[in-house]
Amino acid sequence: MSLMPQQSNEIEGRRIRVRGLVQGVGFRPTVWRLAHDHNLVGDVLNDGGGVLIQVWGEAVSLDGFTAALQVEAPPLSRIDSIEWDGLPGEPDVRDFQISGSVSDGVETGIVPDAATCQNCGEEIADPLDRRYRYPFTNCTHCGPRLSIVSAIPYDRRNTAMMPFDMCSTCQHEYDDPADRRFHAQPNACPECGPRLWLADASGAELDIGDHEDAIAAAAGLIKQGRIVAIKGIGGFHLACDAGNADAVDLLRQRKHRYGKPFALMARDVEMIANYVDMDESEAGALASPAAPIVVMAWKNAALALAEAVAPDQDALGFMLPYTPLHAVLMAELERPVVLTSGNRSDEPQVISNTDALERLADIADVWLMHDRDIVNRLDDSVVRKSDGAVRVLRRARGFAPAPMSMPDGFADAPAILATGGELKNTFCLVKDGHAIVSQHMGDQEHPAAHADFRCNIDLYRNLHQFTPTLVTVDMHPGYIPTQWGVAMAAQAGVPTVSVQHHHAHVASVMAEHGWGLDAGPVLGVVLDGLGYGTDSELWGGEFLVGDYVDFRRVAHFDAVPLIGGAKAMHEPWRNVLAHLVQSFGAGAINGDFGHLDFVKSLNAKPMGTCIQMLERGVNVPPASSAGRLFDAVAAALGICFDHIDYEGEAAIRLENLARCADRDVGHYVFPRGEILIWREMWADLLADIGDGTALDIIARRFHNTVIHAVHAATRDIANADRLKSIVLTGGVFQNSILLAGVGEALRADGFQVLTPTAFPANDGGISLGQAAVAAARFIRQEIT
Repeated sequence: MSLMPQQSNEIEGRRIRVRGLVQGVGFRPTVWRLAHDHNLVGDVLNDGGGVLIQVWGEAVSLDGFTAALQVEAPPLSRIDSIEWDGLPGEPDVRDFQISGSVSDGVETGIVPDAATCQNCGEEIADPLDRRYRYPFTNCTHCGPRLSIVSAIPYDRRNTAMMPFDMCSTCQHEYDDPADRRFHAQPNACPECGPRLWLADASGAELDIGDHEDAIAAAAGLIKQGRIVAIKGIGGFHLACDAGNADAVDLLRQRKHRYGKPFALMARDVEMIANYVDMDESEAGALASPAAPIVVMAWKNAALALAEAVAPDQDALGFMLPYTPLHAVLMAELERPVVLTSGNRSDEPQVISNTDALERLADIADVWLMHDRDIVNRLDDSVVRKSDGAVRVLRRARGFAPAPMSMPDGFADAPAILATGGELKNTFCLVKDGHAIVSQHMGDQEHPAAHADFRCNIDLYRNLHQFTPTLVTVDMHPGYIPTQWGVAMAAQAGVPTVSVQHHHAHVASVMAEHGWGLDAGPVLGVVLDGLGYGTDSELWGGEFLVGDYVDFRRVAHFDAVPLIGGAKAMHEPWRNVLAHLVQSFGAGAINGDFGHLDFVKSLNAKPMGTCIQMLERGVNVPPASSAGRLFDAVAAALGICFDHIDYEGEAAIRLENLARCADRDVGHYVFPRGEILIWREMWADLLADIGDGTALDIIARRFHNTVIHAVHAATRDIANADRLKSIVLTGGVFQNSILLAGVGEALRADGFQVLTPTAFPANDGGISLGQAAVAAARFIRQEIT
């Protein structure tokens, strides 16, 4: 109904329905305040559909009130819609009240955990405030949500705060609709809430004396070069002084994490500005309620940090304190700390005190722990600005589980569970026109990560009263989430839909950008490591024309063998060897290129055996992988030649090297056609190596070559198919040089370019795409 102002002094009634993220965020107190401001009577309550308001007053006041709901909504809320109709009769109340919640089916969601708000930050910094330095201070505008909830409704009894009875003062705040802690479920103070302590490796509480608290003592130990395990909001972290090279080196040795950059935390934006180049959008991301890690360019004149914080990198990942505990800790310190996940390398972050003492025993020197349970593990989210936008690389704390409205045409989608991919796993629920993508859970090959996956699916089903009528999985039969999803669907007696990996990547971006079900096809360019193709081959450099329901593969990178199968994902030398053999033949390696340093290094490898494997077709599956092409070029330039320490390391370091050169250093001959064959590019690149051309120039010319090749192929296909909208996605497009280069060129041609922003370009986004594809096929009656 239209909200046109009405010029009448008569009293009328309205029933107003507000949908979105409107529960547990202080929405009802805001409604209560606005109703009083506009001299209205009635009530407001939470129910399964969101917030329901019944209100009476003059029409002009009702119009002003309804408009104010949008303008003055609480900071953590997200309004998807406001609808109203008339209420007959007279009000039976003389004021405006907040009524109790009604449980009649869940249509609203749990909001993400939120960083400490300004008001709470001021309280913990005020020596005269009763919450001075209290590490669990929160209100309806900030604090834990998903990390502490175990069931619906979102009441204290269903959270980790259940064991802590509120004192009379906290209870008064909780009961007062004029207080910002009205119905703040984690509300607490030093008298009644969780407590913090320092423990040694045995778990025994350390005596810190009468003149400092546990946080100050932990800060003192960090200054001394010690490694402190800190229990945060979604898991334990390991902290040390980022400027102490010995401490950072020791942390790497103990954690067996030798190359991957560490995340950093700094006291404030001003401190961060000493180390990185930061613009307003990046500063805004740092200070947002999500408070993610923001990856930014390392400033040339930066103050000293230990080199091992981010070896061979040109960027640093910083976050601001997002809990009172972190804020109080960082106020004690004069420079940033490493704040990396509390785990052994490749394992999920530990969340319980018992596990922390056991699993971090060989890493931490001391433990800063508390007695509020972490119910749900949440990694720190990661974002980076690329091609003009701040983009999510890992979606977890602060972003999940906020729902996304499905695009036009998806209103009749059934209840769908999408199980996601094997790496960087997330899952997705579709219910009542919304997609709810889980937090990042990591690589499912690790048993603990898969246990997390199963537990979180149970949790989300409980929180959303969700029973799937359709399960959708990746097409790869060997993926653990695929196998689990197929088995689960069979047990429940519901159909399973297999979705091709790269189709899911494209559909994810379409859904994020609100591409309607009937909006027609797009051209999707997907560059990643590997995905299972419809021909049972391994894909990874794909040009797909399609919509949500179906697609056709119109072009792709040349398929090159993966020598040793999965080993090629970890040892870049195998990829450069495969590319040389495919491009020039085995005899040319030493015959034509034996003088090159990397070829001499190849001769120290079991090259003869590998060539025999290629000749016999033994454990050398072909893959049109863009990721492995980048690995091959990196190896040729001596980057990560033997092995990588973490996924994407070779490509990341190659990008960093390319950024050292001018943009306009030229490019190599680039391939054209339906199959992009890189032989001529390799000939030019190897000639540059032989001529002693600077490695950064070679790296930049390679990037420019890929940009030209992808741009030309995309333009030609789109023009031939009369398409104007292009999707660029896949983990390789997290390379900012590549994304900006291809995106700028296509926009200059007049194309609409859609890229991932709110969901990752990597496999963390494909569960959303799987869900969209399955929903579209169901609506189009291709699934029964």
